[in-house]
Amino acid sequence: MKRILGIIIGIVALALIGYFSFIYYVPYSTGIRSGELIRLSHKGVMMKTWEGELSQGISGAQIFSFSVLDSDKKVIEDLKVLQGGYVKLEYVEKYKTFPWWGETRFFVKAVEKEDSPFNVK
Repeated sequence: MKRILGIIIGIVALALIGYFSFIYYVPYSTGIRSGELIRLSHKGVMMKTWEGELSQGISGAQIFSFSVLDSDKKVIEDLKVLQGGYVKLEYVEKYKTFPWWGETRFFVKAVEKEDSPFNVK
């Protein structure tokens, strides 16, 4: 009986390790989005996360919500400096997220300043 219980606990433990490893390491997609950076906030009560929004249309008709991991300090600082400007975001989409990572499945990995297409010279 103890052996069967040990085998069941081992299988459950391996399944959980496999599930969390899959969520952590395997991206669903990667991509680039451009738009006006309209929000960046550090929010939460128990678990503080960095969340932001990118406006991809006129008057905020199309909003892209994203998260930034706390370990990506350079990205956070770049987003703070570029707040309100037109930017290009490189992101990774995960299958699922953990509460301590952020609210969205989209995680920004790099940001750079971009010229706005609305500024015609």
